[in-house]
Amino acid sequence: MSRAIVLVSGGMDSCVTLSMAAQAGHELYPLHINYGQRTEIRELQAFNDLAAHFAVPPEHRLVVSIAHLAAIGGSSLTDPNIPVSAADLSSDEIPTSYVPFRNAHLLSIAVSWAEVIGASHIFIGAVYEDSSGYPDCRPSYYAAFNELIKQGTATEQSIRIETPIIYLKKEQIITEGNALNAPLHLTWSCYQNNDVACGICDSCALRLRGFERAGLADPISYSIRPHYE
Repeated sequence: MSRAIVLVSGGMDSCVTLSMAAQAGHELYPLHINYGQRTEIRELQAFNDLAAHFAVPPEHRLVVSIAHLAAIGGSSLTDPNIPVSAADLSSDEIPTSYVPFRNAHLLSIAVSWAEVIGASHIFIGAVYEDSSGYPDCRPSYYAAFNELIKQGTATEQSIRIETPIIYLKKEQIITEGNALNAPLHLTWSCYQNNDVACGICDSCALRLRGFERAGLADPISYSIRPHYE
């Protein structure tokens, strides 16, 4: 059985990615990274709930803090002085929630861990649909990072980043998760609240629209549930 590190934020995309890695028969090593985000406490709870659901033993879980990203700032997710923008799903602008070069930090930690434990796969729930707002969600980004891994690792074990949902839209991700019996009820997507999801940030909006388009009910609670076209 091959070992697979799965980056698990606690959100819907990472939950479905974790479910896909489990279905593929990998030995799961979930990785959660706190970077000073507003919903750090709630996301960590979701990570532990998901790991428990898949019966991942504590010694196979890794939680890392890179709180220096909050000190650097530049994102509404890490800087309390920058408001989280209300959803505008038609915008092509980079949203205030973009954390500068975040995914490179996450992947570097995953690669370091993979070298030590002999993992051959690193799963991340990146989605190309988000790439207009988040440049580190583009397929070309992960192709380049896989080349970097080849050049920069000492192990003879091949390590590859896997992005199994990168070309799926949110409603397709939800449909796939439903087919896999992924525990979407344990996930957390909201960018700004730790108790009840706000329903108005970009992440809540994409999630709500995705469930509506998939014809399924979102199992978590919201302060408000707007309709998103």
